[in-house]
Amino acid sequence: MNNAIIVPSTLLLTLLLSVGLLFFIRASTKDRTTKAELVSEQDEAALIPKVKEYFDRRSYQVTAIDTQNNQVTFEGFVQPSLFLALFLTLLASAGMACLGLVLSLLFPNFGTWFLGLLLLSPLSGVFYWQKAGRFEKVSLHIEEANQAQAGFISKVTIIAHRDELMEFQRALQLKSGD
Repeated sequence: MNNAIIVPSTLLLTLLLSVGLLFFIRASTKDRTTKAELVSEQDEAALIPKVKEYFDRRSYQVTAIDTQNNQVTFEGFVQPSLFLALFLTLLASAGMACLGLVLSLLFPNFGTWFLGLLLLSPLSGVFYWQKAGRFEKVSLHIEEANQAQAGFISKVTIIAHRDELMEFQRALQLKSGD
């Protein structure tokens, strides 16, 4: 085999994978706020204390109450995930090791100097940790369900982070109203 062709093509593929890794690390901190309509078999009076208890347990504070629209806004600090920070650091380490190995094959005079790129991998975990820890807002609106949604008494419209929505739906045993 001809190394004059193999190593540069491997470098190209490794650089493309590195770009994908950088976008993956950047996307780990992306805001994923979505809106969901959920329904409950409980009436408003029974549901409101459970909602308040849920958000108190999750360390959210009430920041605004709109009585005209029957809407409440909560705010709370979301901690970054230690597992995800370590996982991103591990992925960056693997990517930097591959890039360093290919560069050391392409430029043998510099030898193992390119493996020093491994020292940059903890920056991905630090980047995630700084960007992922932030204040999240949750907007909540509870009303009576439409007559078409037989068997359901209350309709909850919530705007929150995707993960918070799933946990909220699971904790309060709400069904999707879509």
